[in-house]
Amino acid sequence: MITMLLQIVQHTPTWVWGLLAALIVLGLWQARDREISLARITVLPLVMLALSFSGVVSVFAHATIAILAWAIGVAAAVGLGRHWVQARGATWSSTTGLLRVPGSWLPLVLIVALFLVKYVAGVALAKNHALIGSPLFGAACGLAYGTFSGLFAARALGLRRLVAARAATSSLAA
Repeated sequence: MITMLLQIVQHTPTWVWGLLAALIVLGLWQARDREISLARITVLPLVMLALSFSGVVSVFAHATIAILAWAIGVAAAVGLGRHWVQARGATWSSTTGLLRVPGSWLPLVLIVALFLVKYVAGVALAKNHALIGSPLFGAACGLAYGTFSGLFAARALGLRRLVAARAATSSLAA
């Protein structure tokens, strides 16, 4: 078992480890308090959604079930996950136009989890190319990709709702 894992790691392209390092840095950056604009809140979730969708389509383009599972994962994560991933303690400043978001380890966990799902799926496909035609494997991958990237979207939508609520409160007070 250890020998097999060692072979997998040794045969992984170097750029994959560089990507993992960059993703970890991105996740660590999310763990500190920061002020960010509405545009920056939106970028990471859109990138994660695009990458996860392209991951499903590039491997399982012929499998409608994988794409449908991805969409279900996104919808479920956005609908149900917004309470789990909300940025508690975030505040909006209408004077600076920035959100003050407390640091959280959750984005790092989600980023690494999505990376691991994609890595394990890639290894599984490399070892058994026939899995591309497996509806169950495609659906599992699609659901996992959609769920993790959907949680990023849920967090961003929660922050946007906070801004909208603060803006509405400010306009009523004026």
